[in-house]
Amino acid sequence: MIVSVPTEELAADVAALVDPALGIEVVLWATGEPPRPDVDLVVPPYMKQGEMLRAVADMRPRLIQGQAIGFDGVADVLPEGLVYANAASVHETATAELTLALILAAQRELPRLVRNHDAGVWEKFWARGLADHRVVMLGYGGVGKAIAERLAPFEVDLVPVASRARVENGVTVHAMDELASLLPTAQILVNVLPGGPETHHLIGAAELAALPDDALVVNVGRGPTVDSDALVDALRTGRIRMASDVFDPEPLPADHPLWRLENALVAPHVGGLSAAMRPRIARLVAGQAERLARGEAPINVVLGG
Repeated sequence: MIVSVPTEELAADVAALVDPALGIEVVLWATGEPPRPDVDLVVPPYMKQGEMLRAVADMRPRLIQGQAIGFDGVADVLPEGLVYANAASVHETATAELTLALILAAQRELPRLVRNHDAGVWEKFWARGLADHRVVMLGYGGVGKAIAERLAPFEVDLVPVASRARVENGVTVHAMDELASLLPTAQILVNVLPGGPETHHLIGAAELAALPDDALVVNVGRGPTVDSDALVDALRTGRIRMASDVFDPEPLPADHPLWRLENALVAPHVGGLSAAMRPRIARLVAGQAERLARGEAPINVVLGG
């Protein structure tokens, strides 16, 4: 049973976790020719997996384990018949942390405090805060639920929206076809939706215009869910605000207007980049390797299988 991983750190972490009795060998493979003619479980590099997905066509591994939750575009390059699993359980907490950080930074005007600090200015001001605000959140999967759990202590009115209406563990989830009626009530709009044709430019000029004055737009899902040109136009009016981690395009060009708008806060797609990732991805890969070695089905399979 051979597992390939793209970094020495991940190789050491996985090797230390797997059951020695299962005969699992962990090898390094980040680019170029594969280290063995047959690899059972392939872990491509984080956020740069296209080349490896194409390279495994002749190897026919039993599983390809991605390191991200999102997998938009993977189906376009994944060789037919192969099985791909995402990294659900790895990034939800870190992404939820950043979401709360972006919301609080915007609602309590932390950038203004930092600028005042740098200038040595002692300025007191009233801030919007977060308590008693209505948060309309698009998406109620693993990341959405992690955000919801962390918003609860801030005493907000949370309105989750997903593909279908339901009551889940006592939480009323609204259907996406209700979005038009919900947007005018959204003091904070959070997008957690995945990418793809179904969500492309879901938030465009009409949706942004429907938001109330001073609304905050937070995108931690996928950049193309929000029409960037429409967002820039709306922000330029000064009527709404933005604090987001994902954009279209990425990386955001240095001359993009979002960098220079005072009512915009840009994070460079760092939602999953916290110290929690290393041990969590190692646990996931080790668990998948042990399942395969025992003849069990892997978890988190999103393509193939």
